[in-house]
Amino acid sequence: MSANQISKQYQPKEVEERWLQAWAEGGYVEGDESKGGESYAVTLPPPNVTGALHMGHALGSTIQDMLVRWQRMSGKNTMWMPGTDHAGIATQMLVERDLKAKENKSRHDIGREKFLERTWKWKEEYGGKIQNQLKLMGFSLDWPRERFTMDEGVSKAVKEVFVKLYEDGLIYREHRLVNWCTDCFTAVSDLEVNNAEEPGHLWELLYPIVGSEQSIVVATTRPETMLGDTAVAVHPDDERYKDLIGKEVQLPLCDRTIPIVGDTFVDQEFGSGAVKITPGHDENDFQCGKRLGLDTLTIINKNGKIIDPAPQKYCGLSVEEARKAVVSDLEAKGHLGEIKDYKVPKGRCDRSKTIIEPLLSEQWWVKADVLAKPAIEAVENGTTKFVPELWTKTYMHWMKNIKDWCISRQLWWGHRIPAWHCTDCTKITVAKEEPSECKHCKSKNIAQDEDVLDTWFSSALWPFSTLGWPENTASLERYYPNQVLVTAPDIIFFWVARMMMMGIHFMKEVPFKTVYMTPIVTDENGDKMSKVKGNVIDPLSIVFGATKEELLESAKGNKSAEKFIKKNMAKGISAMGADALRFSLAALTMPGRNIRISMERVEGYRHFINKIWNASRFLLMNLEGEDFDAIGKGLLETKSMKRSLQDRWIMSRLQRTAKAVGEGLTTYRFSEAANTLYHFVWGDFCDWYIETSKKALKGEHGSDSKKAAQCTMVQVLSETLKLLHPIIPFATEEIWQALPKAPAAEPVLMCSTYPVFDESYLDTDAEGEMGMLMATIAGVRSLRSTYGVPPAKRVNIKVFCENTQKRGVFEGHIDMVETVGKVSMKLADGPVESKDCAKTVIGSDVELSINLSGLIDFEKESLRIKKDIGKTEKEISFIGKKLNNKKFLERAPKEVVAKEKEKLQSEQDRLGRLEEAQALLVKNS
Repeated sequence: MSANQISKQYQPKEVEERWLQAWAEGGYVEGDESKGGESYAVTLPPPNVTGALHMGHALGSTIQDMLVRWQRMSGKNTMWMPGTDHAGIATQMLVERDLKAKENKSRHDIGREKFLERTWKWKEEYGGKIQNQLKLMGFSLDWPRERFTMDEGVSKAVKEVFVKLYEDGLIYREHRLVNWCTDCFTAVSDLEVNNAEEPGHLWELLYPIVGSEQSIVVATTRPETMLGDTAVAVHPDDERYKDLIGKEVQLPLCDRTIPIVGDTFVDQEFGSGAVKITPGHDENDFQCGKRLGLDTLTIINKNGKIIDPAPQKYCGLSVEEARKAVVSDLEAKGHLGEIKDYKVPKGRCDRSKTIIEPLLSEQWWVKADVLAKPAIEAVENGTTKFVPELWTKTYMHWMKNIKDWCISRQLWWGHRIPAWHCTDCTKITVAKEEPSECKHCKSKNIAQDEDVLDTWFSSALWPFSTLGWPENTASLERYYPNQVLVTAPDIIFFWVARMMMMGIHFMKEVPFKTVYMTPIVTDENGDKMSKVKGNVIDPLSIVFGATKEELLESAKGNKSAEKFIKKNMAKGISAMGADALRFSLAALTMPGRNIRISMERVEGYRHFINKIWNASRFLLMNLEGEDFDAIGKGLLETKSMKRSLQDRWIMSRLQRTAKAVGEGLTTYRFSEAANTLYHFVWGDFCDWYIETSKKALKGEHGSDSKKAAQCTMVQVLSETLKLLHPIIPFATEEIWQALPKAPAAEPVLMCSTYPVFDESYLDTDAEGEMGMLMATIAGVRSLRSTYGVPPAKRVNIKVFCENTQKRGVFEGHIDMVETVGKVSMKLADGPVESKDCAKTVIGSDVELSINLSGLIDFEKESLRIKKDIGKTEKEISFIGKKLNNKKFLERAPKEVVAKEKEKLQSEQDRLGRLEEAQALLVKNS
């Protein structure tokens, strides 16, 4: 057996391609309802068919894959459902743009049927892109179960739910104000509107009071909507206007009079304390109009144009054009007062960025408060928990203040609403299957509703519609509810809350037991990644690499993106491999903290994978010519094997690592799990165990010691690869295949048994003894660094220890200290008294000394250390000021404050060492 079984250098592309194919052909990722064992089901948040893998997808899917691989290796019957969302508005917009660009036609030019044919074709052509990207990242999804939100099974479930909710009175049709996007040409939900204050104006309009020479002043940010006013409202307790309630005003520019009414919703401090009421174009005004029985006029149509009953001269104008004309005419007629600069709250469509128009429209609605009640209770009683817990408050606030959900969209791409309108009796027939006649009057003159359902309606059914509901399938019985949902906070209302409502209502059980909210991925400066800023980094560019030219080509036309690439990626992006990106995301994922991703961090973890790779090659080279079957059988006898101190120590450290990693995964503290493994591999295994075992592997300590070292190293490396596999599946699988294995081992690492804490391997004595020896070697290195002793120079050290047991440990392991520490060591019979000796204390009772005579220039080193003392004092002062700053302590996360305190202690310890060293050098200069 040769180390050539794994290449000299880790080549991610080659390894990844091979294992992607092998895992797929082996069927290892597929759930099986017929098999026993506890089930562990996860549902991938279905990405849009229009999309491409972005860093948020990469993070969420990495976390899910970690959990699924871990549970699969822990013996669970796992199922990770993949799928995609039809993304109604987004997909229709793209297809419409494509149609316009290629044929200069609109969807209306070709008709609904042909447009839908074109959309399905577009979906088939472009929709599979993200699935391929997910596979390239090594995500072990159950691909044979892949579903789409408009496939036959989901469509059946959607119709079932709609009809049932309608029959139960939870879906109804009503004229109400909706958020209308004049660009997407559809109603959108409150959640799809981005509200922000924008620079604008506050206009004062003067409405003449009928029968008086006085006018009442109203303040508005939308003067054009005065054409649809049906009242002026004041607060009934406002002393300024009490006597005017019940009177009328002449509506300027219009041949109408409207009443002055009293309503408590009026803010007496806003403007003049009197407001115009336009029920057809403002939600507050609409509610006021309903309370007071006012007329509701619509003077803006779905195209954003002014229409009758507004005066004819304004009809046909856009909102902006009408605003200018109305203000000009009001001024000309003496009805315009003061104009002030004002921050105007505006809603923009999340998709098109167009300003939303509140318009009166007949739409389909869901009584959300009824469905929300049990979904609130499920979180209150802990049936479903949010991680981090802080998101519970966000969920509860929205659910307890929930409004009815507008589920109809004026689109063609989506689930057609299963309702048919009768032209004779005007009533509606709602049915799962297309009816042949009106169920009310038996007329054949019926037509299906033109609207489709909101995308999130079908997505709300995803956890059970994808498992065969409404049929009671084996999949539904086995894998509902899911154990965990991993998703982004920005869809907690769109999707999470709605799945909770629908899941509990139809399945009588929550859809998932835990909701893990992923952090936000930012760039290295802490800025949220966005296409507008141009700081979005394609995860596959990191995995496979991309030249500067390729990056600039992908960003063509986006000046911000081009600038970002030119500034931050002068030579493009080197190929890091999927494992390096996955480990970066895992190591940086801390509860409640954003993730700052940078090429340097990913490259650092690429070096970590190389470290594992090189350590594995070292082991395999030391197994050349050995009987792998014999070593494999030896792995079954490790508990009875006579091991060295370092063998027992590393086995004990492995158990503590397995325990910490398991706890990290169980509590969703992924950074703790990843960083525990990082430090174990780099520190304990590579830097200490391998270095202290080299002579044993060469047989210098005898054949028994060699066999014990070989078996121990194989066992520890194998178990470590298992611990690492959920995070970095490719490199670990490749290495594991090359190692000796116990008889009847699993065919792939993916299906091996995940390590758990085994107390029988715990050896506190070995940890204590090895810890003392390691601290001694570290002490030598520290003294070398402090006093500027060149690394190549071999130094003489003396160790004094009165404790007989500890002295015995040193006596038995002088060879280890000398080899690893690159020193000549002697045990002293008493404290060393020499003016040329630098000392340090190991623990509480071990004195380590180095004779510096002939090794350094005392005067020169004294000057160097003096400068270091000055730098260290400045750093201590800087950190101290930060920790004494009340604002910093109040605003900074606890982890950041703790880290600063650790840095302060470290610098103070360093200062103490430097001052001690300075005193010794001055004395000898």
